[in-house]
Amino acid sequence: MDTTPLSDDERDGLLAAAVALREQGRQEEARDRLVELAARRPDDAEVAYQTAWAHDVLGLEAEAVPHYERALKATGTTGLSEEDRRGALLGLGSTFRILGRYGEAVATLRGAVEEFPDDGALRTFLAMALFNTGDHHESARLLLRLLAATSDDPSVRRYRRAIEHYAEDLDETV
Repeated sequence: MDTTPLSDDERDGLLAAAVALREQGRQEEARDRLVELAARRPDDAEVAYQTAWAHDVLGLEAEAVPHYERALKATGTTGLSEEDRRGALLGLGSTFRILGRYGEAVATLRGAVEEFPDDGALRTFLAMALFNTGDHHESARLLLRLLAATSDDPSVRRYRRAIEHYAEDLDETV
């Protein structure tokens, strides 16, 4: 494997080409190129994130984890954009869940929801992870709150206040 240092322009070109391959459905080829690029740029958060994503697309979740973790450790100007950070947190949390690492999934996704409280996808994946840990009550609460807040269904909107109320206490009876 080539370990020659890359200029930023070379890195950008190789990364764009690998992402284009993934988007064209050539996932294996994209993954191979990203693994090589990650070896040449081990501290590059964006390369690590794209490499994790390439593994996830292929169902190689266990291999994706260290790339997600490396991507999320970078800070400042070398860190991920806000959009990519959200994606990496969701990807890592979801990957932990798929691997049966439910506690780590909940911790990752709970932290992500605290960082990005308006992100419905993060709240949805957190609800799934909570369900997997047996916390069905909190899982349903999160999903009901999200449904009430985001649904365009007229019948759901009509009962929004009731849904929000009961989400707080699913066991409430008369």
